[in-house]
Amino acid sequence: MIRRCALGLLAPLLSLTPAAAFAAESSFADLQPSDWAYQALNNLIERYGCVSGYGNGTVRGNAAISRYEAAALLNTCLERISEVTDESKRLLQEFERELAVVRGRVDGLEAKVGSLEALAFSTTTKLSGLGVFVLGGNRFLGNAQSPTTACPSLEQPSIQFGVQQAKSCFGAATLNYELELTLDTSFTGKDLLRVNLRNGNFVFASNSFGGPFLAPTNLSQLEIAFQSDGGPTEVDIDRLFYQVPLGDFTFTLGGRVGQDDMLALWPSVYPSQSVLDITTTNGASTAYNKNLGAGAGIWWQKNGYSISANYVAAYGGIGDPSLGGIATTGAGGTGTVQVGYSTSNWGIAGIYSQMQNENGWVGYTTNFMFNSLIFNPGTTSAFGLGGYWAPTQASWLPSISAGLGANKTTYDPGVETTGLVKDSFSWNVGLQWSDVFEKGNTAGLAVGQATYATNLYGGETPQDANYVWEGWYSFQVSDNLAVTPALFYLSRPQGGVTPSNQSFNQLGALIKTTFRF
Repeated sequence: MIRRCALGLLAPLLSLTPAAAFAAESSFADLQPSDWAYQALNNLIERYGCVSGYGNGTVRGNAAISRYEAAALLNTCLERISEVTDESKRLLQEFERELAVVRGRVDGLEAKVGSLEALAFSTTTKLSGLGVFVLGGNRFLGNAQSPTTACPSLEQPSIQFGVQQAKSCFGAATLNYELELTLDTSFTGKDLLRVNLRNGNFVFASNSFGGPFLAPTNLSQLEIAFQSDGGPTEVDIDRLFYQVPLGDFTFTLGGRVGQDDMLALWPSVYPSQSVLDITTTNGASTAYNKNLGAGAGIWWQKNGYSISANYVAAYGGIGDPSLGGIATTGAGGTGTVQVGYSTSNWGIAGIYSQMQNENGWVGYTTNFMFNSLIFNPGTTSAFGLGGYWAPTQASWLPSISAGLGANKTTYDPGVETTGLVKDSFSWNVGLQWSDVFEKGNTAGLAVGQATYATNLYGGETPQDANYVWEGWYSFQVSDNLAVTPALFYLSRPQGGVTPSNQSFNQLGALIKTTFRF
């Protein structure tokens, strides 16, 4: 350490001000003419204007600073010096080594900044990544029998499984992956162009976590279970949309955009990447069906209130109106309106969605429902009500997210409706605890019923009710790495397809490792 008296001009709290702000003889009340640095300070003030004292007019010459702090300020003063005096030479000699270090650090920082600028692919785009490994397996219980012993394939997918068939086709433990790359671009600082690239190997691996065709039930699909259209070696564009705010309104247009991308409020704080996808739909899995395709939407948001309206056509890029298009019979469209209100720790929303059954992806249902909707064209009107509450700080109290949904389905003329679903219902409750056992770690528990038939055309009594449970604990190893062991249980995942006198249950266990970069 050095004395400020020796180099008062180098105090880290001194500011650089013009010399005119000082009178040389009275600038520093505690600096005496007998101090050796007296003349050097006066020269720097009068000639170069690069030093001032503290606000009370003192230099605090007896206080200590590090030599590197002194060298840093001296280096700043030297930039203004055109004539080297004897006093300045003495200062240069005294701090020669520290000045070399400071200048080296500055040069190093400039080199790093230059390298980063050279490597940056865009000054307007942010790239983020997500990589997930899932190691897990399932156990199937019950006495349900299957009419066939063959395992399903893409050419001949089966929607009914017996217990022995499920064990034979899906009994092995698997290790699967998903990779996401998201590019967010802003041209004005407020708008957003999002491109999301995804790759995964869940469906083609024919495991119990994909679905719905190559899994024993579509209810066991994980939220992160993705399969590229062209196989596990290809990368798909999962999102491509543009969003721009204008006043209190936000407009969205996309060639591939999700229903959930165009809602001002998502009435749940239960994690969107927990375990099963069904538990992330706010209890109204038909209204919040996450339809994905060509779409557009608008929302208004002010003082906590919000109104959202959007339309998504799953097959909006196909020109044949019987197979696709926008607002055609083959569009696979979903129209949605949501009204909501939220504060800093709670929110509530009501939603109405109308969808075409031809889409097939009209919500997570048991196979009774799935069979009715995918092969029998018509329209489903879906209503949902959901909300959440979260504590203001981590405690033994969990955040609570809950919702329910009610749906009514009609079918096109010519469809034989006897035995098909008329009314259906769903609900879900999700709990999450923060900082469990250790800061940053979280735990969650969810229970509910996926969309199940409550009334059939023709007066039959549906046997479609089922329950879904999941529990998990997330170890936050670092800011970018988490390990999450989880369990889930499906009480009757095939719903009405399983005869009333037979049972089929599914118990799953997995360890999910999530990397963010």
